[in-house]
Amino acid sequence: MNDTFDRLRLIRSANIGPVGYAQLIRRYGSAACALEKIPELAARGGGRAPRLADRAAIEQEIAQSEKLGARYLFLGDTDYPPLLAELNNAPPAIIWRGHLSLLNHPTVAIVGARNASAAACRFARDLANSLMNEGVSVISGLARGIDTAAHQGAITKSTIAVIAGGIDVHYPPENKDLQERIANEGLLLAEQPPGTEPKARHFPYRNRIIAGIAQGTVVIEAAPKSGSLITARLAGEAGRHVMAVPGSPLDPRSRGCNGLIREGATLIQSVDDVLELIQHFDERAAGTTRPDDLFAPANYDFTLREPQADEIDSKARKLLNELLSMTPVSVDELIRQSSLSAAAVQMFLLELELAGRLIRHAGARVSLPS
Repeated sequence: MNDTFDRLRLIRSANIGPVGYAQLIRRYGSAACALEKIPELAARGGGRAPRLADRAAIEQEIAQSEKLGARYLFLGDTDYPPLLAELNNAPPAIIWRGHLSLLNHPTVAIVGARNASAAACRFARDLANSLMNEGVSVISGLARGIDTAAHQGAITKSTIAVIAGGIDVHYPPENKDLQERIANEGLLLAEQPPGTEPKARHFPYRNRIIAGIAQGTVVIEAAPKSGSLITARLAGEAGRHVMAVPGSPLDPRSRGCNGLIREGATLIQSVDDVLELIQHFDERAAGTTRPDDLFAPANYDFTLREPQADEIDSKARKLLNELLSMTPVSVDELIRQSSLSAAAVQMFLLELELAGRLIRHAGARVSLPS
């Protein structure tokens, strides 16, 4: 319980995102040690120490989760999904209800339009059911339309729902019964604390979990600039298969899928098309580093040791400050242009982040606040 408390307090504290959390745990070995180091790191970054999460609020969150029958899955735990752990911004903690064993199966995401056509919903439901019968878990976001159809097709054996709000918040309201059934018969996942009402900014974070867990993402009807296309983009950036079901060029709901196919996504017409694509991921998953190995002592000592003070001297700090601007730049580019070690650059960026002087962007890019 002490470790759970310390990890949650670190995660819920100000200026600590997924990247900073993982770096702190890697460098200091435990959340308790990381919490002690934060004031020193923030001071070196030129700012005041961030406000740590209130102890009473963390105790209340843990008690509420237990009351709901929910449990925590932390980055580094043995059961944490290996493919999700590969993401640069993998969620430090996931709250779950249901059957965690579904994460051990090959997994395919099915996403699409909320205002989907009846034909598209039927295709999504049938595809999910066929994948379920092949031993594949089907993951989606419990939204109206395609998401709902996909969950309904696989609910009797293997559906996973990732929601944008708290584990106890039903959204959309009409899916309350479906959400509770998934929590009992499938697997329900949430990154936000219990009681959190979903806001627009939460949905991209939910989408990265869907794309990160799945070996491939199937898009069925999606308008341009829709959330489904964000999930597809995240899947592609993570090196996963992006699949799309073609539609009529006269239907605006098909423009997103047809555009994905034009840009290189695989055209999908049947469950066999999907199974053929994800087969090689079985071998990949077998050889993937286990999540608990991410914080192993050997890894920590070899590649992620804390740089000593002389590794980030005043000259190096001045150079890195000059390289940073309000325009996002990749961390790799900072390492290349500074000629400093990756560990030194990462430590400097962590100090700035804790001091509230750094913004992290998608694609491992960083910038100064505007």
